[in-house]
Amino acid sequence: MASNPQEDAERIRLKRLAKLQGAASSSPSPAASTSSTPAPSSAPKKAAAPLPVQKRPAETVIAAPSPVPLKKKAPVVAAPAALDLPVWEDETVSAVFNVTLKKEVAEKSGYEVVWLKNLADELQSEGLSLQLSGEVADRILIARLELDPQGMSDDLDFLPVLASLPSQQTVLEFLIGSWKRLNTARSTVLRKNYTPLQQQQATDVLDKLRDLIISYTGLTLQEPEMFPQPSVTGKEFGAQELVPSFMSLSALSGPYLSASSSNLLDSSEIELFLQDLVKRFEPDGELDSVLGPVVVKLCWHESLDVGFASGDGWRGIISGLEALVSVKAVANMITRLPEWNPDVTAPEFELKSLMGRLLRLGVFHREWPSIASSYFSNHETRPPGELSSATASLRGTLKTLQTSLFQVLNTLVRASPSARESVLQFFARAINLNRRRAGMQVDMLTVSSDCFIMNLQIILLHFCEPFMDGQYSKMDKIDASYYAHSTRIDLKEETRVNATNDEADAWTKENAATTAPPNFISDIYYLTLAANHIGQQKIVNSIEHLAREYDDIRRHIEAIQGDNSWRGTPYQARTEATINAGKAEQDKIYAAQLAYETQLGEPELVFRSISFANLVSTWLIRHVDPRKQHPNTLVDLPLPKEVPTSFRVLPEYLLEDVIEYYLFVIRQSPKSLELSGKNEMLMWCLTFLTSTWYIKNPFLKAKIVEVLFYGTWNWGEHRNVLTTLLNTHPMALKHLMPALMHFYIEVEQTGASSQFYDKFNSRRNIAHIFKVIWNNAAHREALTREAAHNSEKFVRFVNLMINDVTYLLDESLSELAKIHEIQTEMKDRATFEAQTPQYRREREGTLRQLERHASGYVQLGNSTVDLLKVFTGETKSPFMVPEIVDKLAAMLNYNLEALAGPKCRELKVQNPEKFKFNPGQLLSDIVQVYLNLSDQGEFARAVAADGRSYRKELFEQAANILKRINAKSPDEIERLRLFVVKVEETKATLEAEEDLGEIPDEFMDPLMYTLMRDPVTLPSSRVVMDRSTIKAHLLSDIKDPFNRQPLSLEDVIPNVELKQRIDAFLAERRNKNTAYDVPAEDLVHMDVS
Repeated sequence: MASNPQEDAERIRLKRLAKLQGAASSSPSPAASTSSTPAPSSAPKKAAAPLPVQKRPAETVIAAPSPVPLKKKAPVVAAPAALDLPVWEDETVSAVFNVTLKKEVAEKSGYEVVWLKNLADELQSEGLSLQLSGEVADRILIARLELDPQGMSDDLDFLPVLASLPSQQTVLEFLIGSWKRLNTARSTVLRKNYTPLQQQQATDVLDKLRDLIISYTGLTLQEPEMFPQPSVTGKEFGAQELVPSFMSLSALSGPYLSASSSNLLDSSEIELFLQDLVKRFEPDGELDSVLGPVVVKLCWHESLDVGFASGDGWRGIISGLEALVSVKAVANMITRLPEWNPDVTAPEFELKSLMGRLLRLGVFHREWPSIASSYFSNHETRPPGELSSATASLRGTLKTLQTSLFQVLNTLVRASPSARESVLQFFARAINLNRRRAGMQVDMLTVSSDCFIMNLQIILLHFCEPFMDGQYSKMDKIDASYYAHSTRIDLKEETRVNATNDEADAWTKENAATTAPPNFISDIYYLTLAANHIGQQKIVNSIEHLAREYDDIRRHIEAIQGDNSWRGTPYQARTEATINAGKAEQDKIYAAQLAYETQLGEPELVFRSISFANLVSTWLIRHVDPRKQHPNTLVDLPLPKEVPTSFRVLPEYLLEDVIEYYLFVIRQSPKSLELSGKNEMLMWCLTFLTSTWYIKNPFLKAKIVEVLFYGTWNWGEHRNVLTTLLNTHPMALKHLMPALMHFYIEVEQTGASSQFYDKFNSRRNIAHIFKVIWNNAAHREALTREAAHNSEKFVRFVNLMINDVTYLLDESLSELAKIHEIQTEMKDRATFEAQTPQYRREREGTLRQLERHASGYVQLGNSTVDLLKVFTGETKSPFMVPEIVDKLAAMLNYNLEALAGPKCRELKVQNPEKFKFNPGQLLSDIVQVYLNLSDQGEFARAVAADGRSYRKELFEQAANILKRINAKSPDEIERLRLFVVKVEETKATLEAEEDLGEIPDEFMDPLMYTLMRDPVTLPSSRVVMDRSTIKAHLLSDIKDPFNRQPLSLEDVIPNVELKQRIDAFLAERRNKNTAYDVPAEDLVHMDVS
């Protein structure tokens, strides 16, 4: 085979060098005469050891004025070995191909050396020698390849040759064996001390043989049936034969390899073999057809069909793929294959794309049910620690797979610009084909599997690592107008953050790219965003669906077991079978949940996902930050009213997925946020809660509050992770309280059909957050500022809070009364059992429904009343505005009657803790609201004016209950008594106004605005008040309410003259028997001892 021009030029250079060395050898210098040094090279070489038989003349040492080391003697080099090229060529060709043209040589070897009798006859007929050489190497190799061990011959001399041929050896095995023997021959030549000319001559022969072997290897890989192959049942020839060689690179893939054979390439030979194939076929553009089938066979190996459950064959495939892509030309070739990125449907893509079958490996139950059943079934009976050990083992396997796949794809990306583009196109097609995965109702048969998408997302997260540093140093390299500059990601059906599709299209046209396409960082960032939307977030929804299924089955089993009517009946066996089937299904669901948790809870994935969520949330804030400096300089809140169009047209899932992942990690793995993520999470929530007009979707805003709720909630083994931050972070101290109040108002109208229930869920979360931060003075000061500077909004907030308490308490107490009724009915077992089965079932069903409703209403009511209690304790004036105070008083009076009136016994239910119903605590909270506002005259007037529910006897009964359960202190009971006295006096005052007209202002208490009964003068401020009013005030505050000077009840000065005038005024009134006709101590009866 002809050599290429580069080889010819190198050969001429070496020949010239040899001539120069030959001329130099005629010099009498002993060193020169023994030198066999080739052309000088840049690398230093070790000197050869001197030969003892060769004497050298002593060298004269010239004295020097300064002591210097003596020169070492030049090493003695052996004389060049003689090379008889024809003989060597004959022996080498024979050894490489294991053939001979001479019968006697074959006979002497027992026909282990193959006698090419037909070729020998041809050569003799042409008058050529029977000596093997490179000149006839092509004919020699063809003659050997054409021999068929199963062939027949009438030539008796030739029969031993056919009989001695390896019966199972394939053409490719022979060629690889020849290639390996060729490498051995080359190593031998290099070790020999031939002259450069001789060495070059030998190398030329070997190169010619190598070209032949590699050429025919390529042909065999393309056309395996070109030469006779052995008859082996089930044996696949050609590309498939190389697969075991690549899989053997992993020590753990043994079960999937054929029997060991010396013809298989070992790890030290793979790279050289690939380089030889590349050198021969890449220039001609034939590498794809030569190595392409090998790559396809490797990536679609049958071992991938069993996944992790039955072995480690996948490891061998990964190892082989790593070896293939390590050669740059092969890496480029792989991305050119039609199987790399086929145009097929989503479910076919993971089976027909080159990397698809590797990417679909995993542990999720839908694709690999045997994993869940093998590792996680029967969890209740397994030894402790076995499940955690299984989880750790599977996580290690997943990590190895995903890291290796990333290394392969990363090598492809770095191979060339075209290869990088092919990888990006592969990612984009996989994502765009699976857009439907993000829908609420998805037919999983029409999309790719969870495992495939999850692995794809994890690999993309690996690619993101270089720009996910904590300082966000590369954030500005992300193209903010990517969706206008690239069509890689399909957004046709995507909802935008706060824009219509027409607005988004217009923005895209205005910002269309006019320069180079987006950089690699931008491509990876936006592809990862898209993959996350159809990957992890969708899988989290699947986990939650499984949890609901598990709970439904649990409740069903509990309902069956709670109904004993089937026991001892013909239906008992069937019912027990139903219970057992339900428990088996529960175990199956739990195993599936653990399989999901194995992947989604893997610590490195969690850390990487948190880092990505932090990056996205910070990038989004910087996107809307007018200074574009966040987080180096924190964004100013609230944001400007004008929302940037580039933000409005973003796909809504960018925000949704950040919120959803924060929710997931804060519920499932809150400890993971200890290292990083809390600050970013808080800033994200504050930014868009203080500027809710940036987001159109009300559900996304509600989920931001939900993130804060879970971040401040302790449950099970999970410790809250945001409470400390909410009480220390400057931005939280400044903005959290007004932001939550604003959203409390906004959530009243969401526009959704479920807004009535949505608002209560959000407000429950807000109430909990308020409770958590309430003890912080800075937050209470923020509330006071909001009430003072934004009074209109605060009054709206208060009004909604009162509406909620009114509705929730009414509903919860009503439901509890109905539960009490049914439980009382069922308590009489004899009467209840006498009813028809249908009637009993209906009543039991009604009871369960009421219990579910009551539990929700009671908890929401408790949290809202608690919120009302703390707010009225901190700021009072907003509750005293005319449109609020009457409504508040009526609501409190109504619920006081329900909890302390004659019908309160109807609220007694079995297991009240099941509903979180604590009537004593609820009564105490409502009374505390009265106490908080007891020094407000307008409030006393509103309570007194409520003709529907107010009666002083209710307060007396409430005080008795609270004292009995030790819910209020004696001082608090006394304050309540004094308040009711004031209410009674106010009521009398209102009646007196009707009888006597206007009462003189000097007779009215300045705080409660009631007619004073026992006026006293405060010593420092000189203000005149009713004794009962100042007494109630001093129970909670020992200072003069008008100048804040210290004050005690003993210090007040009775105003006798004014009292006489008031008594005279009252004596003239027309109506008798009012509160003013009874001594104050006898007006309201409460035991405060």
